Amino acid sequence: MSLPNIVEIAKADLYTYKEELAEKYAQSQVEHLLRLRDMVTWSIANPDAKDRQFVDEERTRYVLSLVTAYADLKIVKAILPNMGEASRDFHRWRYNETILETYQMAKKRKDTKTMEKAATSYAKFNRIDIEDEQSVPYHMIVVQPFFPTTDPRVVGITYAKNFPNFYSLPEDWYLARWLLLFYAGVAQV
Repeated sequence: MSLPNIVEIAKADLYTYKEELAEKYAQSQVEHLLRLRDMVTWSIANPDAKDRQFVDEERTRYVLSLVTAYADLKIVKAILPNMGEASRDFHRWRYNETILETYQMAKKRKDTKTMEKAATSYAKFNRIDIEDEQSVPYHMIVVQPFFPTTDPRVVGITYAKNFPNFYSLPEDWYLARWLLLFYAGVAQV
């Protein structure tokens, strides 16, 4: 009996309880999955970490060979494909945490200048002086009825007086055409 692929196991049961994993898979796979779970969690907490930092962290936690650590890195990258890209939300959160930490340290030292700078930076970054945008109430927009028509009066074009009479007379066809162009503002006298 061959063992299932660890990547497929990780994608399916990464955060399953240890007891349930022990019932489903071999002990070596359970240990490997728990190690991967820990390192995926570490990767999520440290999105800016480089590959070398990941490998060093795993080697210090689990005393692994370099080859095994890089193999685990490959599996974690398969599970988290955009692991190296920290989102803007993460950077905003990190900036806010840093500023709040700076404020707390300045408060402990009773340094009012630094407290003021931290508070100003926090307020400016989070734009607390601007009201939150109200979402557009799309549900309250009434759909305008649309009726297709060939009548040009709908868009403001009016017929020339007695135009159908001019058009019906074959000898006055050119006159009717000239009148139409004249009323439209194309022809000049």
